Amino acid sequence: MALALERLAPQVAEVVIVANRHLDAYRRLPARVVCDAEAGYHGPLMGIYSAMRAAATPWVAITPCDSPALPHDLVMRLAEAIGDVDIAAAHDGERLHPVVALLRTRLADDLHAALQGERAIRRWYTGHAWRPVDFADCPESFANLNTEDERRRLEMRLQQEKGNP
Repeated sequence: MALALERLAPQVAEVVIVANRHLDAYRRLPARVVCDAEAGYHGPLMGIYSAMRAAATPWVAITPCDSPALPHDLVMRLAEAIGDVDIAAAHDGERLHPVVALLRTRLADDLHAALQGERAIRRWYTGHAWRPVDFADCPESFANLNTEDERRRLEMRLQQEKGNP
């Protein structure tokens, strides 16, 4: 999580972590922590809704905490591509990453209504003007870390990028 925060913090006005577990650990990080707006597990869409409600800006950039190597210019590239649509989501050249996106916070009420039955991010996106944003030049940036071995390999790669063997 600290690596993801390090990447994202310089790109946004404020980082808000939406979490329902491990709250003590997240609260030690330099970011505001909020819980889902509604109790119970409702999936990633509830996290997005909760982030929209917590945001103090007309836009919210969302990313998963298990993708710590996101591009240093992620938010800028999403913002440049957004144009007149409401949602811009990262596409690595092979697949869409719907949980790496820039969304208008004014969609919060619509998302809340959709949450009464919808749990699929892609289906909710299709009800709005949205576009994929090409990140084919850096597909490795969207790798998820789900094991300790994956974390170690990524840390080694990031150290090499910084010029530290």
